[in-house]
Amino acid sequence: MNTTTTAPPADAALKARHRSMWASGHYDRVAREIIPVLGERLVASLGITSGERVLDIGAGTGNAAAPAARTGATVVASDLTPELLDIGRAEHPDLDIDWQVADAEALPWPDASYDVALSTVGVMFAPHHQAAADEILRVLRPGGRLGILSWTPEGFIGRLFATMRDFVPAPPAGVQPPPLWGSEDHVRELFGDRVDDLTFTQDHVDVDHFTGPTDFRTYFRDNYGPTLMAYRGLADQPERTAELDAALDALAAAADEGDGRMRWEYVVVSGRRR
Repeated sequence: MNTTTTAPPADAALKARHRSMWASGHYDRVAREIIPVLGERLVASLGITSGERVLDIGAGTGNAAAPAARTGATVVASDLTPELLDIGRAEHPDLDIDWQVADAEALPWPDASYDVALSTVGVMFAPHHQAAADEILRVLRPGGRLGILSWTPEGFIGRLFATMRDFVPAPPAGVQPPPLWGSEDHVRELFGDRVDDLTFTQDHVDVDHFTGPTDFRTYFRDNYGPTLMAYRGLADQPERTAELDAALDALAAAADEGDGRMRWEYVVVSGRRR
């Protein structure tokens, strides 16, 4: 039975802002230059094999969809932002991936369509976490596997969002912070008793791309949608812009391991739908 859901009309403007945010800048550079290993790690941890039906939710440019397709699986890469899918399609012309625009909170596929549903720092940015979690489980067949890789609240990207929070408008009521997907208590509440063998594996990616705090700040200001939009919102406030500069420089300086390298912490959530 097909019981796909439809996003409430009140969310239309919010989703439009999300699409615009991720289409701004150059997230493809971040995925390619900073975190290319994340999708590979997630796919390997799930043991995806040839012939399985795999849905990548919040796929972006294919960080996880591409390595999943290389296993021989039948892969759909879905994302709210068509511009990212277009880049992914161009970057992976040799791979059999079906690139589809889709809202993680209202997926357009029937119940039990997939053997595996996964996401690499993607679904965590859907504004309503329960709706997204419900959709993940709905499109999975009974016994199907899920794998969600998310930044943690305590890790570097979690601290980045906490730092920017004071420089951006408050989100609409009901919108939850993305790094909550990196909290075990929160994810257990989202999935409840609908998932067996729910596990949480914490790890990190070493980042040595930046020459120093200023290089990190300018790179994220120019390429990473959430940071870019924070700066755009302060375009006519030079004093606040300078404060954000200082806050991001301090964040990057504190994260330096002493050799120019940073550790960006994440958690992999995995389990089986009952």
